[in-house]
Amino acid sequence: MAKDYITEEKKGELEKELKELKTVKRKEILESIEFAKSLGDLSENAEYQQARESQAKLEDRIRQIEHILKVSTVVAKHHSDVVEVGSTAVVQKEGVKETKKYQIVGSAEADTARGKISNRSPLGKAMMGKKEGDTVSCQAPSGIIKYKIIDIE
Repeated sequence: MAKDYITEEKKGELEKELKELKTVKRKEILESIEFAKSLGDLSENAEYQQARESQAKLEDRIRQIEHILKVSTVVAKHHSDVVEVGSTAVVQKEGVKETKKYQIVGSAEADTARGKISNRSPLGKAMMGKKEGDTVSCQAPSGIIKYKIIDIE
């Protein structure tokens, strides 16, 4: 089974969210359930049903965060000669002048809009273990795309 990775920054964000969910949000939902119960007949009580649904979603998110924190390996952003989780690679798509910068992260924090791609994404997988100057290929919906690794930060 492939390892899951998160950055120290993501770990902090998840711990903060978990604390908020377990304290503030749980309390708010329990209060809304109690209020809804006070309205009477639970079988036709939309407020009660909504509060119970919110509670289920909250508990699912808490379990999800706890799982991520339990199974993920924390990696620091670092400089290396090869692309690995935590590295930032500057790449140039074949036939294009401008370069793009991607930080390789675990799937839990991939966000292409912020330049963070998963080590399990097609491009992330292709770049893993490669060095500056290497050319990598990955499958995209439009076909195979080649990238040259310009720099590893």
